Amino acid sequence: MPRPASLSALQRRAEEVALLLKSLSHPVRLLAVCELMKGERSVGALEAATGAPQPTLSRDLARLRREGIVKARRQSKSVYYRLSDARAARMIDALCVAFGPETRKKRSAR
Repeated sequence: MPRPASLSALQRRAEEVALLLKSLSHPVRLLAVCELMKGERSVGALEAATGAPQPTLSRDLARLRREGIVKARRQSKSVYYRLSDARAARMIDALCVAFGPETRKKRSAR
């Protein structure tokens, strides 16, 4: 397990960390990034996976793209997204560990 950042290191990068957390702090954006952890996905596939209406998903994907968390490519009439920020991927991994089904089982066993 990697060592946590020191407080002084976090203080120097607190703005950057806060912006990344803010970017991921909406359920649709969080679900979209979680789905993109599996690899590149079309907007239609992300819509089906997240259950979000297409206009909402498009708005949130545009924000994630502006903030450099995802990249898009167009193929014919479809747009495909993929993660482009390794920090976001590591954060999602940590969230999956913290909030995944294994955690719920451990808590309910107490």
